[in-house]
Amino acid sequence: MVTQVSESPRFFLLENDMWGPHDTQCDTVEPDNIGDAPCCPRCGGAIGMREWLLPYRVNLELYGQGLADFIEGPGYNVLITERFAEAFRAEGLTGLLGFHPVEVVRVKRKRKGPKPGAVPRYFTVTVCFSRAAVDDGRSRLRRFAPVTCPECRTPGRDSIHGFTLEPGTWQGEDVFRPRGLQGCILVSERFAEFVKRHGLTNVKLTPIEEYIWDPRRMGPPDAPQAGPT
Repeated sequence: MVTQVSESPRFFLLENDMWGPHDTQCDTVEPDNIGDAPCCPRCGGAIGMREWLLPYRVNLELYGQGLADFIEGPGYNVLITERFAEAFRAEGLTGLLGFHPVEVVRVKRKRKGPKPGAVPRYFTVTVCFSRAAVDDGRSRLRRFAPVTCPECRTPGRDSIHGFTLEPGTWQGEDVFRPRGLQGCILVSERFAEFVKRHGLTNVKLTPIEEYIWDPRRMGPPDAPQAGPT
């Protein structure tokens, strides 16, 4: 198990609730409107996917029963409904940037279910890059090469079996991307309570110490490894 610090802040990993009752995905109408990827200010290496540029036009694919409040978008963008955006701003939460209107060109149902109702107004936002850093020494993850840059802490990982953040590196953002795992969106306990209070849909929150990502089934870093055959 990942070592826990008494009374330390709790964090959750934010994902689409795939196969949930509001499972919704999107595709850009103009697939070529992409810019450059964000880069580390120290080593210059890419730390994210290429930027989605204007015009912000999408087709939605509805797999669940109703359209979602939260949708993972192109690149490092996410889509949120107007009610999500208004509540986020009204309650003073932090970490989402941009809030640009999105044009929904078409909604296509992908599984059996009721005909989609009125399409809510959507905005595209990006999640801030935080000073919060993954604590490799207290986490259970495998990286495919040693970390060479102390700023961005790339390269990426082969598997994750729970992780934690270095004490004192988080600066209070409610939604953020941490150094060392920039591809992950983390949220504060305050954000988790916000989601529950407003009943925001298509949101899956996993405590980071319980999060498992192991597509090659390598097991945790301390698991015995099979030898050559």
